[in-house]
Amino acid sequence: MYESYYGFSAKPFQLRPDPHFFFGSKGHKRAMAYLEYGLSQGEGFIIVTGEVGAGKTTLVRNLFNRLPSDQIVAAHIVNTHLDPDDTLRMVVSAFGLPYEGASKTDLLTRLERFLCDIDHQGKRALLVIDEAQNLSMRTVEELRMLSNFQTDNKSLLQTFLLGQPEFRATLHSPGMQQLRQRVIASYHLGPMDAQETRAYIEHRLATVGWNGDPSFDDGAHEAIFAYSSGIPRKVNTLMDRVLLMGYLEELHAISAADIQTVISDIAEEFEAPEGMGEPAPATLAGAGAMGGIDDALHMHDQRGSGERRATSVEVLDERMMRLEKSIVSVLSILKKIVATPQGAAVTHPVDNEE
Repeated sequence: MYESYYGFSAKPFQLRPDPHFFFGSKGHKRAMAYLEYGLSQGEGFIIVTGEVGAGKTTLVRNLFNRLPSDQIVAAHIVNTHLDPDDTLRMVVSAFGLPYEGASKTDLLTRLERFLCDIDHQGKRALLVIDEAQNLSMRTVEELRMLSNFQTDNKSLLQTFLLGQPEFRATLHSPGMQQLRQRVIASYHLGPMDAQETRAYIEHRLATVGWNGDPSFDDGAHEAIFAYSSGIPRKVNTLMDRVLLMGYLEELHAISAADIQTVISDIAEEFEAPEGMGEPAPATLAGAGAMGGIDDALHMHDQRGSGERRATSVEVLDERMMRLEKSIVSVLSILKKIVATPQGAAVTHPVDNEE
């Protein structure tokens, strides 16, 4: 893989959120400031929205790394295709409480008792809901009702809601007035500008020991920004492929033309085969906007699973890495065949991975 070729200690542009790579752009610093301000208040709701791949989950992971465990008990929920009752079960489960077979009354009683217990220990509870745009208005109202758990002088539960821009439409709908009154801060996380995108790339490379190899000229950075629009996840996806190509082609200087080659390859891979029509309406309804993966997760959620979507992303990321390794192995063999003089023996590496 390209990590050893370029002397990196790890993959610098992995897809799964990792607070170790947190980059404080202007937007991310402000969003983190809002989250920290919310923590200092100890009550109400904090709302952070942003485009897909803008770095909201990385913000949460970074925040969790900073939380004083002796003061705050935090729970993080990422499976949000749930009705109000299932959401309550998920909240109870996220705090480590039993939920199977319990009625709604039992669940509320257990949660309130738990919140009171940690309050007596001098701690407080924080609930973080990711992918909040998937929440129905009834579910959001159920979460608001949980904020009614309080003592005579303070709230027992604080909630952060992170989601895509469409969640703002839910927030500003007529039935959400009571929730809006409890929102103490709201922030929209936008994309990075061109200068920040370059700094982001160099930051992630430096984190894994980059010493300037490979180098990227100004045109390369301009092409990366034009493709990614400053969205961190799009930068990561592109840069991972660029470094893989750099390894295969033995490049130590990356130009705009190299970036465009990778962009073209990515575009070709996502083109529908000729003659393929539009999916049937039933297929679209079943698969949803994320094409089957979210639908499977949704069905998994309805069975009461405690698994997190982040785990699924990690599994997919691992499969992609194994696929990359297989491709690299095949390409290495082809390179040796091409480079070997006619008549010479070619030794093929034995793959014991599988």
